[in-house]
Amino acid sequence: MKRQENITYLVVWGLLFASPLLSLYIRTISDSGVTFDWTEIFIVWRKFAVYLVLFLVHNFLIAPLLVQRHRRMAYFSIVAVVIATFTVYQCSRRPTLPNDPPKAINRQPMPIDEDFDRPNPIDEDFDRPKPHRAPPPPLIVGEHDLLGIVVLILMFGANLGIKIGFRSYDDRRRLEQLERENLEQQLEYLRYQISPHFFMNTLNNIHALVEIDPAKAQETILELSKMMRFILYEGNKQGVPLSKEMEFIRTYVKLMQLRYTDKVRITLNLPQAMPEAQIPPLLLITFIENAFKHGVSYRHESFIEVQVQVEAGSLCFLCRNSKANASKDEKGGVGLANVRKRLDLLYQHGYALHISDNADVYSVELKLPLKP
Repeated sequence: MKRQENITYLVVWGLLFASPLLSLYIRTISDSGVTFDWTEIFIVWRKFAVYLVLFLVHNFLIAPLLVQRHRRMAYFSIVAVVIATFTVYQCSRRPTLPNDPPKAINRQPMPIDEDFDRPNPIDEDFDRPKPHRAPPPPLIVGEHDLLGIVVLILMFGANLGIKIGFRSYDDRRRLEQLERENLEQQLEYLRYQISPHFFMNTLNNIHALVEIDPAKAQETILELSKMMRFILYEGNKQGVPLSKEMEFIRTYVKLMQLRYTDKVRITLNLPQAMPEAQIPPLLLITFIENAFKHGVSYRHESFIEVQVQVEAGSLCFLCRNSKANASKDEKGGVGLANVRKRLDLLYQHGYALHISDNADVYSVELKLPLKP
């Protein structure tokens, strides 16, 4: 941002110094009696040079006291000294007015008319020299000096405003970068928590299948390898295609169905045609894990329903399960808390999560926007 700020100053001062050239050039074109005189331009440039020097002093030496070090008293004190010095400089270069009295007018004596005994008194008053009136004393600060001081103060204010604006933008950009890095670190931490939690449940299922049905255990291992490939290559991304996430859910549900009997009614309804959209990886699987963990009973019939719909650029997820485990110690679990954190970090207030915990049925409804 420092480079952009210096370019802004360079452009403004370049246009300012080019303005007398352009003005004189236009006058020479519009009026044939005006000639292009460099002396006139140099006079204007000499006045601009004074302001340029003061601007450089303020920009590189004085303004950082307020913008970077926040030393207000030192800044305003130095600015007051600079303005006072500039005022003295302006007054010292003021052109002096002539104070010499005008010379008396040498007139020839007028002839006296013979018909009159004395000269005309009006003529005598006319010939008598007028008394000299001294010019008024010069003001301490004239109009020209006052205008220069106002221009200097406005220049300092504009320089300070631009510098503070660029500094605020730079601070805001660094803060956004820090927040983005913090967000990535938090998401990475949450993903690392989800993966071991997921594999722990899956390996427990495989261990149970080895004793019950070895053939199904082998099939389960193949399905697990597919999910591991997804987690290794897609799980560390900010977003994955919706089709891959749905395929991961389908594989997981298929793996879980190998373990249970017909007493567990498992319904999976996924969209057939999915748009070219992305979703955070391993976001929905936690709700499905909890459904299998707390909704399956080996004593009586139980059910698990998973439904995903895509409508108007949003994803609607519904997961319902029967409550077979009445324990409240593992209510929600670590996975559900991580999902809430991820949703807050990724979507802030752009999602809707509703959890209904009734006596016999536990349901989760999630609606979130799809990223193209």
